[in-house]
Amino acid sequence: MKANFALIPFSTDTAPTISITGEIERQQNQLTIKYQLTGQIIIPPTVNPPTRQFDLWEDTCCEFFLGLKDSTKYWEFNLSPAGHWNVYRFLDYRQNLLEEKAFDTLPFEVLQENDNLWLNLKVNLQRIIPPEQSLEVGVTAVIKDQASQLSYWALTHPEKEADFHDRDAFTIYLD
Repeated sequence: MKANFALIPFSTDTAPTISITGEIERQQNQLTIKYQLTGQIIIPPTVNPPTRQFDLWEDTCCEFFLGLKDSTKYWEFNLSPAGHWNVYRFLDYRQNLLEEKAFDTLPFEVLQENDNLWLNLKVNLQRIIPPEQSLEVGVTAVIKDQASQLSYWALTHPEKEADFHDRDAFTIYLD
C-alpha cells in the first residue's frame, strides 16, 4: 500500500515559502518513506558517521509517527538531513517515552541539489510491528528557515497548537 503526501505549515505567517511532498509505502513490513523539500531552508552539514541523537527537532528534521490501529501505542522516527536519527516508543499520548532499542542504526539517503532536498528511508518494521498490524501514520517536519525560525509542518493540524503527537493527525492508513 502506497500513499502520497503534501505537508502544510501550522502557521503560514511564520513558515518559509517551501513545499514538502513525498510518498510512503509498506510492502511485506518494509516501510519506505521519501520526502522532497523544495525552497530555502537551513540544512545542517552532513556528518560521518551519523549517530542516534536527541532533540533533532530543534533544527530541520523530517519525522513520521506510526500508530497501531485500535491501540494507543505509537513510535516517533526523527531523521536529520545531517544523517543523525532517533526512534522513540510511546505507550499512550506523550506517555512513557522510551528510546526504541530495536534499532541500532537507521540508514537513510539524503540528496541535495540547489533548492531541493530528498530524504529517503527504507526500514524493516519486523522488530517492532507484526506484518498483519494495520498502521495509522502521521508525517511531519520541522523546518529551520534562513532567519533560524522554526516552522512546523504536518498532514493536518487538528488542534490550536502544533502537536505532532495528536492521533487525529495520523491520517495515512497502511495495512
